[in-house]
Amino acid sequence: MTAQPVRRSRRGKAGDEYTAATIQVLEGLTAVRKRPSMYIGSTDARGLHQLVWEVVDNSIDEAMADVASRIDVTIHADGRVEVVDDGRGIPTGRHASGKSALEVVHTVLHAGGKFGGGGYKVSGGLHGVGVSVVNALSSEMRVEVLRDGKRWVQDYARGDPRIPVRQSGGAKEANRGLDPSWRRSSGTRTLFRPDPEMFETIDFSWELIATRLRESAYLNKGLWIRLRDERIDREKNFYFEGGVTSFVRHLNRRRETLSPRPIHVERIVEGTSVEVALQYNDGFAEN
Repeated sequence: MTAQPVRRSRRGKAGDEYTAATIQVLEGLTAVRKRPSMYIGSTDARGLHQLVWEVVDNSIDEAMADVASRIDVTIHADGRVEVVDDGRGIPTGRHASGKSALEVVHTVLHAGGKFGGGGYKVSGGLHGVGVSVVNALSSEMRVEVLRDGKRWVQDYARGDPRIPVRQSGGAKEANRGLDPSWRRSSGTRTLFRPDPEMFETIDFSWELIATRLRESAYLNKGLWIRLRDERIDREKNFYFEGGVTSFVRHLNRRRETLSPRPIHVERIVEGTSVEVALQYNDGFAEN
């Protein structure tokens, strides 16, 4: 008597059918709010700070392209975070989709200027997931762009535009509330509040953000980054003319070094820029 193969049901252990009808298509940024950890790794403090990195990294790319020299990051007393740069400003013109490019960047996943070769010859990569995800996971967001002497504004709530992109004022309005000595003629200003419904905590860490911004300043010599925290009335400026050489000196500041200054090499090889700095010390570490 031959054994008959066991016929497996299409139902899972829970008895649910897995058919074409169970396949869901989530439009727009709905998927981000449905499964935020797929986009920012987690909804704890690490995921919360990923929102800051996404916005700051866009400004860093402007600095790497030599079109920005300063970035201001402010943690406001009410829990909002503001990132301002003096780069080119996100384009606001009409996109092929029929919407403003500014709205497309903030409401469509995988939209930006780093996928082709035209917008950015140099960038720090695609980073994480982009400002559209920051928008989706923020209860409110405002983006202001200063381009060609005009200020463009759009407000969002949980990823959805509250108003169309509109032109409102010029450089005076775009620079209101900033350092008076910083006379920006172009740039992007982003203000967002993390959605408490999405995160386990919405308490930003001064130390974590300061460490990240310090490292970014080391890796981008000549870039001035200012961090302010209104909650604790604290401010820190990061600027390192020596770039990675300054970073190596910082790492060795409490060690005995074997040479008076770091070895530094910088070359452009077949269109790729390479910069290396190293300095031996008397420390020991087993890998």
